[in-house]
Amino acid sequence: MSQSLTEIQEEWKYLEQDYQKLQETHKNYLQKLDEISKLQNSCSSSIGRQRKRLKELSSKVNKCTKGSSADDAKTLGDIKEKVKTQEHAFSEMDSFLPKKNGLYLNLVLGNVNVTLLSKQSKFAYKDEYEKFKLYLTVILLLLSFICFFSVSYRFLDAIFNFLLVWYYCTLTIRESILITNGSRIKGWWVFHHYISAFLSGVMLTWPDGNLYQTFRNQFLAYSLYQNFVQCLQYYYQSGCLYRLRALGERHNMDLTVEGFQSWMWKGLTFLLPFLFFGHFWQLFNSLSLFRMAQLPDCKEWQVRMCGLCFLVLFMGNFFTTLAVVRHKSKSRNQKPKSM
Repeated sequence: MSQSLTEIQEEWKYLEQDYQKLQETHKNYLQKLDEISKLQNSCSSSIGRQRKRLKELSSKVNKCTKGSSADDAKTLGDIKEKVKTQEHAFSEMDSFLPKKNGLYLNLVLGNVNVTLLSKQSKFAYKDEYEKFKLYLTVILLLLSFICFFSVSYRFLDAIFNFLLVWYYCTLTIRESILITNGSRIKGWWVFHHYISAFLSGVMLTWPDGNLYQTFRNQFLAYSLYQNFVQCLQYYYQSGCLYRLRALGERHNMDLTVEGFQSWMWKGLTFLLPFLFFGHFWQLFNSLSLFRMAQLPDCKEWQVRMCGLCFLVLFMGNFFTTLAVVRHKSKSRNQKPKSM
């Protein structure tokens, strides 16, 4: 027997041994997966039962509170606080358990489990989302700058608008996955991405002509400003979130947003003039488009639709930001009185 054949046989022997170990490891892996699945179902059903009982208990506590003595009221108040603590703990547990997707994720992805099982996976996905937003915002900033200052081709405008559609659609999917995994972005700051995606789609279908060329530079200048403000927001919001998370004042899965939230009150109020200017620019775009729609030669349906989208964006952004500022101002004024 040649030396080379002996080496091959020895190598094959080692490979067979490794393969047997791999089979055992994979068998254990499948068993653990089955155990995890059973534990997930057990936790989910237990949380459901606990929540139902807590709800019943809360209603009993509310009934007993009426007409109770001072000592009883204090005991009931303690129970209320403990109930709130448990409800918060259930929300934290839920973020690590599989759950049914919402309507949007079901339409886009189907009934696929998008719950990430470890904190490291959740944070990694969140960081990837933040980087995706930053990189695409910079690309959109550069592209809008080129379209506004350098070239005036409808084809390049179409690429820019298509990129906007893809960007906002991707954001809505990623945000839905992050919400499933415990991120607390909600309300208008989620919904306005759907409006922005629809607006970008309408702009993409607007045929070239006198009306399109009239509004083109105004829209590109607005996009240039918006992308600049979003880069500014990301830079300062990410630093502020990092500091607040280190102090334990914010949740680890909180995200940067294209607006103003209550946690930004300390240190980021200087962004408000930039935001309000952008909001009123949206109103200006809406009014310009509605005036354009009244012209005799206006035949495109996109003019009115874009005007309506900009109006909805203005109202949502302006009144949401205003509500946050008003709430924080009220709470700030009430503190010295209570002291």
